Amino acid sequence: MHADTRYHAKAPRSVSFGAALAINGAIIGGLIFSAPNFLPKPQPKPFEATNVPLPQPVPIELEKPKPQPEKTVTATEARPTIPDPVIPTTSENRIEGTTVIPDILPPPRTIETGPTTVIDPPKPVPALIGASTDPRYAQDFQPEYPSQEIRAQRDGLVTLRVLIGTDGRVKAVEPVSATSDAFFAVTKRQALGKWRFRAATRGGVAEESWKVMTVRFRIEDAR
Repeated sequence: MHADTRYHAKAPRSVSFGAALAINGAIIGGLIFSAPNFLPKPQPKPFEATNVPLPQPVPIELEKPKPQPEKTVTATEARPTIPDPVIPTTSENRIEGTTVIPDILPPPRTIETGPTTVIDPPKPVPALIGASTDPRYAQDFQPEYPSQEIRAQRDGLVTLRVLIGTDGRVKAVEPVSATSDAFFAVTKRQALGKWRFRAATRGGVAEESWKVMTVRFRIEDAR
């Protein structure tokens, strides 16, 4: 065997020295960054405050108003104040007055009046109690069935207004609606001749009044 006798170049020493410095620098930097975690943090001092007394306000005394002497109103000052007119005018009715306004006005005059008359309030008007059908004449309420409507086999309905007098009789009839003139005619004749009511009253006194009535005709009732 032959030993390898070829030439090998040696590494420069500057490279080894630089690597050592880099490793030491990394170690020192790690210690510097980790040093705050090992050292205790300083505690903040508590804030201390003191009370400073404020000066008390000095009361101010106000002067009391002096009483004014009472002043009497003279006859000249009691006259009405009449300002100078813008346009001078002449009048036969002269009014004595003055242009000086007095400091105080004369006391008001008291006007005597006669005895006071008390008027009673009006009494409320009693309500009207409407008229109602007299049950003694209930059998006379339905009119006769018109013959022409029986032949036509037709039902009917009549609505009318009746004026009821103080004696309970019908004094007037006004149509509202009707199936035919024949139905209205027999209903009007029956109302004026046979219908009887109990008259409307107001405060116990009978009065005339209008009332709406409805009459129904059915063909089965006419057979």
